[in-house]
Amino acid sequence: MSFRPILETRTAQPTLEGAGVKLHRAFGFQDPTELDPFLLFDDFRNEHPKDFEKGFPWHPHRGIETITYVLSGTVDHGDSLGNNGTLGAGDVQWMTAGSGILHQEMPHGNASGQMHGFQLWGNLPSAQKMCAPRYQDVRGTDIPEVIDDDGTRVKIIVGQFWGQVGPVEGIAADPQYLDIFVPAGRKKTFRIDTYRRAFAYIFEGAGAFVDASAPQGVLLEKEIKGQELNIRDMSGDRTLVRFGTGDEITVQAGPEGLRFLLISGAPIDEPVAWHGPIVMNTREQLRQAVKDLNNGTFIKAAH
Repeated sequence: MSFRPILETRTAQPTLEGAGVKLHRAFGFQDPTELDPFLLFDDFRNEHPKDFEKGFPWHPHRGIETITYVLSGTVDHGDSLGNNGTLGAGDVQWMTAGSGILHQEMPHGNASGQMHGFQLWGNLPSAQKMCAPRYQDVRGTDIPEVIDDDGTRVKIIVGQFWGQVGPVEGIAADPQYLDIFVPAGRKKTFRIDTYRRAFAYIFEGAGAFVDASAPQGVLLEKEIKGQELNIRDMSGDRTLVRFGTGDEITVQAGPEGLRFLLISGAPIDEPVAWHGPIVMNTREQLRQAVKDLNNGTFIKAAH
């Protein structure tokens, strides 16, 4: 077994998106190879409806998948194929845009006016860029949760973990998407397939991840499976932790516990041509997508 080194920690940055929604972006619109197959990750969290109620009006997507996970409040959605519905607290929507879709997402606060959710963009391989669009709407009650003896809780949104399988299926990058809570002061190790790119995103409490490459730092434990490993200082809310290669991560929760997303996926390793919500392999394909938008042929017949 080998612990993954920490390549980088960064704080999500304030960003305006949609019709003026205030959110925090952990990564996106930079180097697409950095976390391949993932392209973008947004944390949309606010207690003031005026900062999010105008939402994300009609906009196109092609060549990607968008994954929306709602923690509080609701998101109304509709699309050019006639689908519509509402995501509530705990619900997940995995949308495969494929050959093209126009949709809108309109967030609403809960009874206290609070709204919190995440959106992750996953790339599609060239062979699936022009597949038929589809949705997988998953209710929070259908997402398995495993509780370990020490109080650690893991919700398995997609992938296999601790003997459970998440409800989202048939995703190109074969990802693993976990929502993890580690109780105060606890140390926990989690397995990740060696061949996947992986990151953690902290959104409650604080904690420290073992860094197999750090020569200095606070010693987490004199010996972990025969290796001396160090951890960096505690990281808190809205921190992204990007890992290198290995098959395990270990985290020490702070005095208030730690809740984070642990996301990994198999890299696609293909050229990326990216323009806003459209991600293809070549500039010519991007030009064709814009041409399709302009001449009304962006939405393809069912195939």
